[in-house]
Amino acid sequence: MVREKVRVSTRTLQWKCVESRIDSKRLYYGRFILSPLMKGQADTIGIAMRRILLGEMEGTCITRAKSEKISHEYSTIVGIQEPVHEILMNLKEIVLKSNLYGIRDASICFKGPGYVTAQNIILPPSVVIVDNTQHIANATEPIQLCIGLQIERDRGYRINTLKNFQDGSYNIDAIFMPVRNANHSIHSYVNGNEKQEILFLEIWTNGSLTPKEALYEASRNLIDLFIPFLHAEEEKLNFENNEHKVTLPLFTCHDLLAKTKLK
Repeated sequence: MVREKVRVSTRTLQWKCVESRIDSKRLYYGRFILSPLMKGQADTIGIAMRRILLGEMEGTCITRAKSEKISHEYSTIVGIQEPVHEILMNLKEIVLKSNLYGIRDASICFKGPGYVTAQNIILPPSVVIVDNTQHIANATEPIQLCIGLQIERDRGYRINTLKNFQDGSYNIDAIFMPVRNANHSIHSYVNGNEKQEILFLEIWTNGSLTPKEALYEASRNLIDLFIPFLHAEEEKLNFENNEHKVTLPLFTCHDLLAKTKLK
């Protein structure tokens, strides 16, 4: 179990992981609690964390596929059991892990017959496949299957409205979100004369990061959103402290020499 304490006013907030499990390579689960909170605080934190976890977390996935053998989405490739649209759907489901920024190229070069899986993807050094067994296609004949891939890191999801092929290239609907689901619940209780709450937070991830890592990253993202307000308050205090001070103009050596020549 993981525990950490944070001092807030006269209360000590404590969070811990009460449950953690790996259901599969692409499904991690974690359950966390934070307490004691004042009435209403648990819902405020829970809603904010859930939105950050589901909408602001960055992930990596395949966003484009290119092959000379692909004419359109619903075509077939000789010697491949699956139609093209099913292969594209399988590529969409591949879970990747990376810290890359920008666009990177990858590829598949497979000689059949045999099953094409995620382990047959040739990746740049900064990208790792979470589950090498993910199925892509089944080559039933001794053919050469070559597919160029494009990999990106972003947040949220990207639905491509234009489905037309260009030069054998096809955009894949991208789901960058590493957090599959997040829920929060609240347990209220009375401590003396004060009503307090316990926040329960459940996180499911796709295996590219653990629920604990997702919790840390979401917390940092949420804190970053409030930093401008803190800076604004500091600027206001500095302005109030210097309000009655007179600032003398600054002269450079060049200015002083110029004035001396004028005299």
